[in-house]
Amino acid sequence: MHSASLYLFAVTFLACLSLAQDDADHRMQMSGPSQSGQTMQDMSGMSMDKAKAFLPSPHSGSGTGWEPASAPAHEWMTSRGKWDFMAHGVLFLTYNQQGGPRGAGKAESVNWLMIMEQHRLGSGTLLFRQMFSAESLTSPHPGFPELFQTGETYHGSPLVDHQHPHNVFAELSMYYSRPITDKVSWLFYGGPAAEPALGPVAYIHRAPAAELPAAPLGHHLQDSTHTSFGVVTTGIVIDHFKLEGSAFNGREPNEQRWSIQLAALDSWSARLSLAPSPNWTAQYSYGRLEHPEALEPGSERRQTASIEYNRPFNQGNWATSLVWGRKHKDIDGTNQNSYVLESTANFSRRNYAYTRLELVDKDELFPSALLRPSFRIGAYTFGGVRDLIQSHSWQLGLGGDVTFYSKPVALDPIYGNNPVSFRVFLRLRPALNTVAH
Repeated sequence: MHSASLYLFAVTFLACLSLAQDDADHRMQMSGPSQSGQTMQDMSGMSMDKAKAFLPSPHSGSGTGWEPASAPAHEWMTSRGKWDFMAHGVLFLTYNQQGGPRGAGKAESVNWLMIMEQHRLGSGTLLFRQMFSAESLTSPHPGFPELFQTGETYHGSPLVDHQHPHNVFAELSMYYSRPITDKVSWLFYGGPAAEPALGPVAYIHRAPAAELPAAPLGHHLQDSTHTSFGVVTTGIVIDHFKLEGSAFNGREPNEQRWSIQLAALDSWSARLSLAPSPNWTAQYSYGRLEHPEALEPGSERRQTASIEYNRPFNQGNWATSLVWGRKHKDIDGTNQNSYVLESTANFSRRNYAYTRLELVDKDELFPSALLRPSFRIGAYTFGGVRDLIQSHSWQLGLGGDVTFYSKPVALDPIYGNNPVSFRVFLRLRPALNTVAH
């Protein structure tokens, strides 16, 4: 916790010092060109092209991951002196009804807020990120009901049929990017709460999943390391390719969602990313996680591969991703695989239709059993959202979805023959920054 306090103090001190020194420059900056030669408008008027220029890469997603540069950006931006600031996030107010004998119906809120501060440092760019979530207060005990979901613990027992809430400090990181030549740059990233170079862009930041409040069932095989308490990453970008490696603390966060649980950086990962055009990105990553689960002995190796496509069009956008994740448990030599296809279409500005189709191997549905067989689970979600309010600052949408399942018949006595789950929700987030075509 001491390292996190130092980090927060450093960010606050640097920002306040720059504001004091550059207050006179603020008026000129808001009416003239920014450090990148672009005019920085107020928080509600920034175009997405300028928003992408704000980041270390136009493909920046979560952590150091890449997403399509053309993906929609819901955010506020402004400049103060020589600092650029960005804020984005989402708030879902949901009634969640999970079907079958092991289902539950509860009111809940999925939510997160990310704040970023960027400044020139030498010939490079320094970016601080802080991401917070109040889900430890807004999730019903023992977590968000979600049929067939597993991972992490509650009151010392493994979570089953529930998704854990995210931590209050979901990210506290620093990202430095420095060009070497016109097509080559070097990056350094890390922090007491950060995301190693393992997996796709985290689901809460992926455009294809932006309208869906639930985590994928394959979350703990694909992108569960998006909050790791201790990360150091370095890498190199060569034109459309990026190669990076991380040392990190591979243990899952414990039940103290408000604390930062630093430990040895005893896990590692490597990732190769490709961005051939503004509309396409892909990645393959491999990592070894030392003792990731609190109640499971042994370590695991994880592989992921993903491809993401985004296509803006008149009064709308289409975003799609395909993700594969594999977990290999060293203790018994078993493999689990997961596959997810997500897609969201925004049309006529206010309307969204989305789907998530999953196949996931699960061996944690009966954690107290002597033998823990693996079951192939399918989850098929279809939903939509209608924006009730679209102001220059906010979007308020009303949405809902329904999920159907496939499973082995051996699970019928436990989960029912044909369980069906549904959600209805209000979604509040910053307005969409428009793209100049």
